[in-house]
Amino acid sequence: EDDDNTPAKIKQRKSITGDAINEPLKTEEPKMKVGRSKSFCHDQIENILDNDQRELIGDFSKAYLLQTTEGRLQDLKYITADTMMAVLSGKFKALVEHCLVIDCRYPYEYEGGHMKGAINLPIEQDAENYLLKTPIVPTHQDKRVILIFHCEFSVERGPRMCRFIRERDRMKNEYPNLHYPEMYILKDGYKEFFPKYKKYCVPQGYRPMNHEDFKEDLKKFRSKCLTMAGEKSKRGLYSRLKHL
Repeated sequence: EDDDNTPAKIKQRKSITGDAINEPLKTEEPKMKVGRSKSFCHDQIENILDNDQRELIGDFSKAYLLQTTEGRLQDLKYITADTMMAVLSGKFKALVEHCLVIDCRYPYEYEGGHMKGAINLPIEQDAENYLLKTPIVPTHQDKRVILIFHCEFSVERGPRMCRFIRERDRMKNEYPNLHYPEMYILKDGYKEFFPKYKKYCVPQGYRPMNHEDFKEDLKKFRSKCLTMAGEKSKRGLYSRLKHL
């Protein structure tokens, strides 16, 4: 049936890729054309997907580059600390032009130790302005821009920000186009990355969110985030009421 040929159905297939860290780099794979066509029947598309064993990124233009792992939230793509290190050390530079690591922890956590080059964006409005006001685009069509989000454990703040940016990105583009179609979550967050790769952190430290010396900072930033979340909820309610 036609409904089975839609990008949404295609995107639901699970990816089974090889080890992205240990395998030698290959040139960019050709884009898969699996849209509706008289020359493609349902069985042919099923066969292509079964043989390809990959899942497509948010705009359905190509497969995810990085090997993903099982995570807490099924709608998000998780990578391990080892895969993160492979990206940061340049193992994928032939295919990735820009890798933006979005650290969603509060500033006092970030200042206590973070990955080299990570951008501290704990507030949704700040993240939207940074990423979507002037979107970062690759200069070469065969190169990628990927975003990797994390917080302390990558349980709440990182995944929430990832979903928020995808939501805003969708609003600014005609479906299925996206400024950032390829986004990942660092599984288990900075807490997992730091002990394994301290040399790639500046300063070489780990300050937990619930640190005894920063209780007031925690209250301040939590309050700020809750206030902005409340304003966002109100704006959404007003927008829905306008369309009643």
